[in-house]
This record gives sequence, structure tokens and C-alpha cells, in this order.
Amino acid sequence: MARLFLMVVLLGLVVLAVGGVMLGAFPPEPHTQQIQKILPNDRFQKG
Repeated sequence: MARLFLMVVLLGLVVLAVGGVMLGAFPPEPHTQQIQKILPNDRFQKG
């Protein structure tokens, strides 16, 4: 029984390690979004 438990824990650690390596090797692309901000017109007036 203890051997089965250790095998399951070891398998879980291997899966986590492989997942970490895969995320390090192929990181997900960041989500890009354009930001549009309306500036007040008084900044551009001379006077």
C-alpha cells in the first residue's frame, strides 16, 4: 500500500516538473490590447 502511494506521489511530481519545463520552454503569448485615451484639448492650445 505504501509503495502505491509513493508511486502516485512520484508520478505527480514528475507531471509537475514536466509542466514547469514546458511552460518555461514555450511560455504563453501575452494578451495585447490597444488603449485609446482622449486627451483634453486645452493642453495643446497656446496662450
